[in-house]
Amino acid sequence: MNSILIAKEVKNPSWFNLILFILASATVFAVVWVKTKTASEFGRDPLLFVYTVFVTVFQLSRIVAAHIFSKSGKYIENSLTSNQANDEYFPSVTFVVPCKNEEKSIAKTVEKCFAADYPKSLLEVIIINDGSTDNTIEVLRESQKAYPNLVVVDWKVNQGKRMAMAEGFRRARGEIIVQLDSDSYIEPETFYQFISPFRHPEIGAVCAHADPDNADQNFLTKIQAAYYFLSFRILKAAESTFMTVFCCSGCSSAYRKNIVLPILDQWLGERFLGKPVSWGDDRALTNWVLRKGYKTIYTDTVLAKTIVPDNLRQLLKQQVRWKKGWFVNSIFASGFVLKQYPFVALTYFFPLIFITIATPVMATKALIYNPIVKGIVPYYYILGVYLVSVAIVLYYRFVSRENKYWPYVFIWSTLNMFVLSFIFYYAMISIQNRKWGTR
Repeated sequence: MNSILIAKEVKNPSWFNLILFILASATVFAVVWVKTKTASEFGRDPLLFVYTVFVTVFQLSRIVAAHIFSKSGKYIENSLTSNQANDEYFPSVTFVVPCKNEEKSIAKTVEKCFAADYPKSLLEVIIINDGSTDNTIEVLRESQKAYPNLVVVDWKVNQGKRMAMAEGFRRARGEIIVQLDSDSYIEPETFYQFISPFRHPEIGAVCAHADPDNADQNFLTKIQAAYYFLSFRILKAAESTFMTVFCCSGCSSAYRKNIVLPILDQWLGERFLGKPVSWGDDRALTNWVLRKGYKTIYTDTVLAKTIVPDNLRQLLKQQVRWKKGWFVNSIFASGFVLKQYPFVALTYFFPLIFITIATPVMATKALIYNPIVKGIVPYYYILGVYLVSVAIVLYYRFVSRENKYWPYVFIWSTLNMFVLSFIFYYAMISIQNRKWGTR
C-alpha cells in the first residue's frame, strides 16, 4: 500500500454504499430545496441568502476534495521524486515534547515515544519541562530510570511553548523532528508511516490523524471525537489533496529539521499589533514551511491520540486561543499563499477567511436580528445547517463505518451554530491578551 497520503481502504459492502449514495442524493436534493425556500423566505435579505448558498457550496466542496484525497495517493506519489525506496529509508528521528504541569500524562507520552516501531538506535526523545509547578519533573526523573537515553531540559521559569519547541529543535540530532504535545502520542505500530513520506525531498511537514484519547470520558469529549474526525479526515484531507495543509497540528506533526532550523528566528520573532504572538505556533510553523516552497501533507495511516477538554470552560478557552491563532496567521500567510498557491488561495484559503469572519455576523442576523426585528423565524437557516451535517455524516460513515461518534456531528453543529461561532467576537476583542489560556 502506498504510504503517502493514503486513506485506509474502504471495505463497506456494496449494499451499504448504495444506501449511502441514495441518502446522499436525497440530501443534496433537500439542500437545493431548502435554499430555494430560503431565497423566497429571505427575499428581503439577499445578503444572507448569498452567504448561505456560498457556505453550503464551500462545505460540500470540502467533502468532494476529501474524497479525492482518498483516491489521489498514486497520482501524488508519482508526481513526487523519491531519493530512496521505502524499505531503505530510515532517517534519524527526534521527538520534541514541550510540557508544563503534565504530571498525569507525560510518562505515557515518553513511554509511547520509546515504543515506536522504528530502529531504537535512530530514535531520540527530548522533553522540555517549561517551568512546571507540579510534579512533572519528578515524573520525568522516574522516566529517565526506565529510559536512560531520555533527554530532559528543565527550565525553572516558564518561557512559553514556542521557546520550548525551538530549544528542542536546536538540540535535536535527528534528521526528522516529531513534535508532540505533552498529552499526546503516536500509536507505535503506525509510526513508520509518519517518517516514510520524507523520502520525497519536496515534503517539508507531515500531519498525523489525531483522535481524542479520552473520547469516552463524558458527553463533551464524545462531541469532540466527532469534530476531530471530520476536522482531520475531511478538512485536512481536503487540504492535503493539494499538498498544502495549512496547520500541521501541534499534537502530532513531523518536520524536516534542515527546513525548520533556518526559519526558527523568524518564527520566534513573529509579532502582531506590536506584541509577540503566543498562540498558533503549529499553524505559524507550517506556514513558514509552505512559504519556503515545500509541501505539507496529512496522512490517515498515522494514528495519534491526544487529550481534549472535558468541560465547557476549558473548551471555550481552547477555541478562543485557536481562533486568535487562526486569524493572525491567516493575515501573515495571505500574501505568499496568493502568490505561490493561487488556485488554493482562490478556491479555499480566502473563501475560508470570508466564511469564518462572516459566520458570526450572519448568525447574529439570522438567529437574533431577523426574528426580533423582522419577525422572520430562521427555520430554513437552521435546517440548512443540519442538512449539510447530514452530508458530512454520510461521508463520515463511508470513510469509517466502525467509528461510533458520527451522531455527535449534529451536536457539534448545534454547539457551533449557537455558541462557538459567536466566540469569534470575543477572540477579536481580546486579541491583545496574549495569555496562553491553557486547559
